[in-house]
Amino acid sequence: MPDKIKCTVTECQYNSSVECVAPMIQVERNHSSNANNSDQTKCETFKSKNM
Repeated sequence: MPDKIKCTVTECQYNSSVECVAPMIQVERNHSSNANNSDQTKCETFKSKNM
């Protein structure tokens, strides 16, 4: 497993200098039964900084 996870979603409260610092990452399918590319996935760990 990588030591660091890059994240360019700067609106997420887990983003620290383009690095994800969440204690766990959860990725789900994005409205598809099978994921064949990254567009068919989504990060469920995202939490807005504005919450």
